[in-house]
Amino acid sequence: MISRGDRVLAGLSGGPDSVCLAVILDKLKDDFNISLAAVYIDHGLRPGEAEREADFCRKFCEDRGIEFFLRRADAGRFAAEERLNMQEAARELRYRIYEELAAKLNFTRIALGHNADDQAETVLMRLFRGSGRKGLAGIPPVRGRIIRPLIDVERKEIETFLSSVGPVPYAVDSSNLKDDYFRNWIRHNIMDRIKCRAPAVVRDICRTAKILQEEDEYFEVIVTKTLMRLISRKSDDSIELFLYPLATLEKPVLRRVIRRAVNETKGLRGIAFVHIEDIIRLVKEGRPGDRLHLPGDIRAIKEYSLIRITTRKPARISEYELQPPCEITLKEAGITIKASFEEEGMERGDGRYSVLLDAGSMKFPLRVRARAAGDFFYPAGFGRRKKLQDFFVDEKVPRDRRDIIPVVLSGNDIIWVAGYRADERFRPGPGTEKFLRLEITGGNIQPDNRH
Repeated sequence: MISRGDRVLAGLSGGPDSVCLAVILDKLKDDFNISLAAVYIDHGLRPGEAEREADFCRKFCEDRGIEFFLRRADAGRFAAEERLNMQEAARELRYRIYEELAAKLNFTRIALGHNADDQAETVLMRLFRGSGRKGLAGIPPVRGRIIRPLIDVERKEIETFLSSVGPVPYAVDSSNLKDDYFRNWIRHNIMDRIKCRAPAVVRDICRTAKILQEEDEYFEVIVTKTLMRLISRKSDDSIELFLYPLATLEKPVLRRVIRRAVNETKGLRGIAFVHIEDIIRLVKEGRPGDRLHLPGDIRAIKEYSLIRITTRKPARISEYELQPPCEITLKEAGITIKASFEEEGMERGDGRYSVLLDAGSMKFPLRVRARAAGDFFYPAGFGRRKKLQDFFVDEKVPRDRRDIIPVVLSGNDIIWVAGYRADERFRPGPGTEKFLRLEITGGNIQPDNRH
């Protein structure tokens, strides 16, 4: 967990676990040539008591020559803003502070004092909440730069150690003595009773967690290889997966692939087993256009050959005026449309990205907008009127993309659905004297999953 020359930031709450960890790291720092610092985080939940703990931790560090940091956070406000319970809010803020401080001061390791009892309690909590194999693997000993050197050491062993080397004093968090939190209730009402009948229960549960961790590592390798074959497109806030072979995966792998995909967009906070199962049901049974709204503003959308998991808000283009010759950029769609007059219509264009129309039959300026209820046009080559909604369905245009497709109008008549089809009524004929060229010169309006 620690290499020679590491810079280690220890989380220090003043409790026996974190104090024990700090004492051990302090004893090892010369042998391993490590730099050691500690941070106490006041979550703003226990006025008075937190100040006393911070003073205790500051003196503890001063006595040993350990660099000390104090950070404050408002867990109550964060919980309200993010709609989290208080424990979740405090935990998220705590880890955020650890990572920010480590990054700012170049700490290579963040050492935390979780012990074997914490591990056993975590496994039971997740079991009672219906977690799968990954959740029952418990707290990882190492995750990124975070390390937990005491994860295999029981709480009673920690207290015995502190008594034998000093004794070393420590603080007691009063909230840990109450049953207000689920973890504390399990600790006081379940674990203590089980220990009376099965004294080795902590070791036994931790052994099970270790087995599941090793199996989880194996599964993650499979998931990584599988996901590489499934990703169609990926950005910071969206990931698209091919429905085939996604829908054919065995459920144990499929669940993990979906979890990883969700984690790639915003993280798994608030995402429970039931949400993963809902996404699987969408993959296997949903129709194109069906979607799920998940916690954290995550949406899962089934398209014709893809499933898209995203936190990106659906965009809708504004209304623009088009007075040829000109060029306009539609920032919502990420494209540029160029309009120019031509005296001789030599090149008809591809009919999608570049179209040649009869300018003499139009009213200027033209308008560019998103679709509207009741829109219809006469698709070139189709021969009769068609609702724009039906046209999008036939063209397999995903619902979330339909509001960013530019619709170009002369008066109230659609002349071009940009990127798809021009209107038959405005095609040049033998009597056309002036031509209008419309073309998309930047970006791609069509989805990648068209077939």
